[in-house]
Amino acid sequence: MFDGLGTPTDKKVRVAFPEAGNHVIACDLRSKDWKNVYNQTVAFIDEVILEKTKQYSFDLQGHRGARGLSPENTIQAFEKALDLGVNTLELDVVISKDNKVVVSHEPWLNEEVTLDAKGRKITKKDALAFNIYKNKYKKIKSYDVGSIGNPKFLEQKKEKAYKPLLSELITFAEAKNDQIRYNVEIKSTPKDEKNGFQPSVAEFSDLVIEQLKNAKLSLEKITVQSFDPRVLGYIHKTYPAFTLAFLTYKNDFETNMKMLSFKPKIYSPYFILLNKEEVKRIQSKKMKVIPWTVNKKNDIVNLLKMGVDGIITDYPNIAIPLRK
Repeated sequence: MFDGLGTPTDKKVRVAFPEAGNHVIACDLRSKDWKNVYNQTVAFIDEVILEKTKQYSFDLQGHRGARGLSPENTIQAFEKALDLGVNTLELDVVISKDNKVVVSHEPWLNEEVTLDAKGRKITKKDALAFNIYKNKYKKIKSYDVGSIGNPKFLEQKKEKAYKPLLSELITFAEAKNDQIRYNVEIKSTPKDEKNGFQPSVAEFSDLVIEQLKNAKLSLEKITVQSFDPRVLGYIHKTYPAFTLAFLTYKNDFETNMKMLSFKPKIYSPYFILLNKEEVKRIQSKKMKVIPWTVNKKNDIVNLLKMGVDGIITDYPNIAIPLRK
């Protein structure tokens, strides 16, 4: 446990603790309390070391694959997450003009990361004008969403990539790891529906569920999540066997749950909304707590100490050492 740096005949003994960064404690042998001080110090250092190496059981979800390391929502990002060893692939889906379920966070293009078919950077105006729901998948796939890299994620690898289909992703992931789970977010909002960026809630949900059924996956491997209570309500009523997660970004648990007429199995809030009491309150309702999007180790550790059931992160590599 420690290395003695003195002898019993010295007036002072210095003790180094290699496991705790070689911190040195000086104990004065002339003091009657030196043994108590020393024993307390040893106990403290033991606690520090234990905390540094403590591991937890939790569902590690790679946000948009592994957005911090590879282009988001692309085959490359999901491959990275799989290679790192996540439990679950978290992803977003939208619908194309030809009713394909496309893996994408927005129903338009992101000018920060997108090149057109000729390799030219697109403008913000062009990006917002490109309505995925008004374009066929063949054209959507022609855009490169990886070569530029995301300026918000400096560790993200720059590599040519495209927006894949949900079916393509599942086929790829199953071939690589048939134990992997999926957390599929239906990117629906009343505003996007009104402005023609998505089909109706029923059609949107039906198209996604159809693809998940066609993949012939065990339902235990699938979670469908959404911020839109209408989506969750429709799927709960129409496809009751599917596990649902309620995504939230503001307000407390009780306030948010008033938007639903049923209790989903998972509650997924923005992580800063949680504290230990809130986690216990949610879990007392027999619901799991899986916060998003947690990218700093200290925040991940604090949430695990609170007892959350899972972590959604852009950096699975940070969370892997914390998992049992």
